[in-house]
Amino acid sequence: MKIRALIVDDEPLAREWVRNGLQNEPDVEVIGECGDGFEAVRTIAAEKPDLVLLDVQMPGLDGFGVLASVEPEKLPAVVFVTAFDRYALKAFEAHAVDYLMKPFSGERLHQAVERARASIDRSASKDLKTQLRALLDDIERERQYPEWLLIKKEDRSVFLRVEDIDWIESARNNVRLHVGKDVYVYHETTTGIEARLDPKHFFRIHRSTIVHIERIRDMHPWFNGDYAVTLKDGTRLTLSSTYRERLKDFRRLAV
Repeated sequence: MKIRALIVDDEPLAREWVRNGLQNEPDVEVIGECGDGFEAVRTIAAEKPDLVLLDVQMPGLDGFGVLASVEPEKLPAVVFVTAFDRYALKAFEAHAVDYLMKPFSGERLHQAVERARASIDRSASKDLKTQLRALLDDIERERQYPEWLLIKKEDRSVFLRVEDIDWIESARNNVRLHVGKDVYVYHETTTGIEARLDPKHFFRIHRSTIVHIERIRDMHPWFNGDYAVTLKDGTRLTLSSTYRERLKDFRRLAV
């Protein structure tokens, strides 16, 4: 059985080194190379590789962000290529197929491919996906909040920087992300996305509304304990009395 492999690294020489090393693996077919994390997510979704040799430290969207952006059922086997810290190495040892510390030898690459081959051949492939999800859970706890969201828009997917979101509103089982004059629909509940946002920057003002605190121009009392909230672009929102008490917690977080 051919193992379809994807190489992801922002350094061309590193990609070349991995590609040349894989020429010694007759059952491994390199189906592509990606120079950044965004391209990697799109390629994984389109090509569905069996194995990804994934650099951890890349500008924009790093290796962890790549895995977090791939649908769980589409996660391939992953060999990390890294010069990362000891915490990450422990996580790799616990959850990943293997990791390669830069610089690595051809023999070490062969060992990593052997481990990947064994994992792919296992009938219990769900175990591999479970390990990767466990790794992502560990990393998310360490990093806490995502920097990017992958948004499906019509027939394409786009990456949206979380910091660019002005405010969020509920839309049945989705949320609508307001970014300037653009609006993106994201498949998540309001409570679900609230849990993924840094509370130092995003504040829930209503059961159906979350706002980026830096976008608020002013607030003033309205009716029945509610507050009128005006954003810098003139958008008018409501801080309900139910969420007004959270302002005290927010002030403590912002200090």
